[in-house]
Amino acid sequence: MTLQPLTARHRLDHAYLLLTLTTLMWGGNAVASKLAVGHITPMVLTSARWIVVCLILLPLYGRALRDNWGKIASHRLRVILMGAFGFTGFNALFYLAGHHTSAVNIAIMQGSMPILVLVGALIFFGVRATWLQIVGVIVTLGGVAMTATHGDIATITQFAFNIGDVWMLIACVFYTGYTLALRGRPDVPGLVFFLALAIVACLTSLPLLAWEISAGNAYWPTWQGYLVLIFVALFPSLLSQITFMRGVELIGPSRAGVFVNLVPVFGALLAVLIVGEPFGWHHAVAMAMVLGGIFIAERLGRKIG
Repeated sequence: MTLQPLTARHRLDHAYLLLTLTTLMWGGNAVASKLAVGHITPMVLTSARWIVVCLILLPLYGRALRDNWGKIASHRLRVILMGAFGFTGFNALFYLAGHHTSAVNIAIMQGSMPILVLVGALIFFGVRATWLQIVGVIVTLGGVAMTATHGDIATITQFAFNIGDVWMLIACVFYTGYTLALRGRPDVPGLVFFLALAIVACLTSLPLLAWEISAGNAYWPTWQGYLVLIFVALFPSLLSQITFMRGVELIGPSRAGVFVNLVPVFGALLAVLIVGEPFGWHHAVAMAMVLGGIFIAERLGRKIG
């Protein structure tokens, strides 16, 4: 019996399922950052997750990486910067933020990334924004400010931000740069390119691990720490990349990108259900502003533009 090709309806359903699972795993990473506190240190977690990913992918795609090395080497500066900032820098700050701010805050602030990408595309590629997209940017950034100030906008004038929120915002800027750099990535299979980035992330995370050890802040993970490591290595780091790539293949990058809006929703819900964090009025307002701003910019703005 031969397998029939997917119908348009089945392709759509398949893509929706894969992309929903992707954002669920990404949202779960915010909860993992809180569950890691006291059980595995940030730099140990950052380094170990990429070591695990490399150990899994090298036997599977090592030969393909070697065959495509010429194409990757011709973009070596791009690859190094993407791995160092998009993977190592983002994750190191992400897990550091978990020691100082809530998983709800981390999840909501991740929702700013589509807007930051929009701004970056304007600055670096000259992609002009419509007036509705500008409105969306302002609304979304207002939601991020609401989250960072915990509903007390007067905090802005006092410059008294939670350092964890500041680190998370910088992490979002790093990942925005990574996303923009994908535009000119070498023409190699997706997982082969991902393996190259993972190797860079593994190597560039080692100095941070050495710093954490020399400062006396590193320690062996507890059993919960190992469980967190296994989760972030297998799901947010590896499996989500596969499901996202397949989802993009099925419905294209523009439509797939809309699903990133689910990350703050899943992250906040999981933080409340698993970690038991409170969900305040300012979280609800911030989430509505972030998702509303993205909707204005990505959906309405594109239609008008």
